[in-house]
Amino acid sequence: MKISEASRVSGVSARSLRHYEDEGLIVPGRFSNGFRDYCQSTIDRVHVIRTLLESGLPVRLIKELLPRLTGGADAGTDAGCAEFLHEVQSYRDRLAARIAVLSDQQAALDTYLREARRTDL
Repeated sequence: MKISEASRVSGVSARSLRHYEDEGLIVPGRFSNGFRDYCQSTIDRVHVIRTLLESGLPVRLIKELLPRLTGGADAGTDAGCAEFLHEVQSYRDRLAARIAVLSDQQAALDTYLREARRTDL
């Protein structure tokens, strides 16, 4: 499918699709006229990329993580695997800390709202 249809199907702008290609995250095929040709597996990969980006994972780590998630040729262990896992774990720990802070803030707001509603009665 052409980039406009891929954009519609994936929910990602054509500009973002081009950016993912520039970053090496996706490799669409090409029609004989040079236009990009997106297959369903590329669209599926775009969905994974969006999810990872929305979680805050940096593109640098997504590039390393994608082959491991999709079972690509370089999905096995390598010399940098331990370092990579450490980086992902570190990111996950920072994410967990942010979630804890947000949960505390949510609980404080819930308490405030309960008290405010109680005094309004």
